[in-house]
Amino acid sequence: MSTFDDPFDADRALSRSGCVCGQHRSAGEHDQAALALRCEPVPTETEQQRYEGVVASAVMRAMFPRDAARRAFLKSVGASTALAAISQFFPIKTATEVFAEAGAPEKKDLKVGFIPITCATPIIMASPLGFYAKQGLNVEVVKTAGWAVVRDKTINKEYDAAHMLAPMPIAISLGLGAQAIPFAVPAIENINGQGITLAMKHKDKRDPKDWKGMKFAIPFDYSMHNYLLRYYLAEHGLDPDTDVQLRSVPPPEMVANLRADNIDGFLAPDNICQRAIYDGVGFMHILSKEIWDGHPCCSFAASREFITGSPNSFAALTRAILDATAYASKAENRKQIAEAIAPANYINAPVTVLEQVLTGTYADGLGGVKTDAKRVDFDPFPWQSFAVWMLTQMKRWGQIKGDVDYKAVAEQVYLATDTRKTMTEMGLAPPASSYKSFAVMGKTFDPAKPEDYLNSFKIRKAS
Repeated sequence: MSTFDDPFDADRALSRSGCVCGQHRSAGEHDQAALALRCEPVPTETEQQRYEGVVASAVMRAMFPRDAARRAFLKSVGASTALAAISQFFPIKTATEVFAEAGAPEKKDLKVGFIPITCATPIIMASPLGFYAKQGLNVEVVKTAGWAVVRDKTINKEYDAAHMLAPMPIAISLGLGAQAIPFAVPAIENINGQGITLAMKHKDKRDPKDWKGMKFAIPFDYSMHNYLLRYYLAEHGLDPDTDVQLRSVPPPEMVANLRADNIDGFLAPDNICQRAIYDGVGFMHILSKEIWDGHPCCSFAASREFITGSPNSFAALTRAILDATAYASKAENRKQIAEAIAPANYINAPVTVLEQVLTGTYADGLGGVKTDAKRVDFDPFPWQSFAVWMLTQMKRWGQIKGDVDYKAVAEQVYLATDTRKTMTEMGLAPPASSYKSFAVMGKTFDPAKPEDYLNSFKIRKAS
């Protein structure tokens, strides 16, 4: 449900005492309605309609700050007469044109780096499906070999913005593994969409307690893959630093390493998992959503320097990504998206593999076919509680030493307030809060008590 209520509907309130999406009587009822507190975007509108909604809503709010007065007025004269009357005193069409033309991008020709995985779906599809062009941008999405390369090229300004693992902008901002440079995240690229895949020879080793001595690949040290795999192993009594070997391997190279017996398995993006199954060299042990349903994975990120130097270009990029993400969140669009992102210059994968990932009906590598419509999903809101959780895991595994100002870092890097404003202007329905609790393997995380959460783990790196 859009936060753009029709200002000329006498039966709708322009301000609410209920939930943020307008579909529930209270915030509590809304919370129960969706595990990820996720609201569906409105049906596709033209930009002109969206801008007209913004302007008309603003005028009606100014003229009728009390809903009762607005409703009485509309019921007495009707919506069309009301619009005509207001237009005599306020040039809604002219204001709409001015609003639409404001903020022209400083830079229209932009480069955005990405890794060829389904986690980057909104960033990739925004090119062939026209979401960048819709915002007046000419964006070249550049396929990149690995995460360190993405990081370095973005820091060196070869890329204006980039597809990054959700913890990467935090690590870069803190100077972990590189010089400290302020980065920010206006949008999460995907939620869920990963899995633990094992080599076929381990079909009888489904209990992680039997994995001692095995070698696992992760895409990068500062990744949800690393933290989720470590979490999963530790919850089964294994110390990920002593009982198994973890190796950083670029996602496109993981299947070849599994085939060559260089690794026993990996926690990786679903298209990598599904390609291993498609090639007959691996099977799906579990989906990452079985560890944490609704977890973030990748993000859309840019340096603070780019954001402040080209604010209109950054805003246009963000709108394109949010728009593409809303489109990707709808199940009926997934097959079209699979075809759009399959070519060699994008993911370079069989359409069948990508359809299995995006539609959620997939072969598990053990002779079965499973269906999970939320195997991967797309919800762009950058919850600051996500960032706090990542910081607890960075500290748990020794990537961060000393005290951490969790809230300050989360709010510096994850732009929840700015994204909420942009989503609202676009007619999408962002949550009212920037923090929420969630459960990882049955253990509740309270973002207000990160140190208590951290200290509750028996297996962690020694300080």
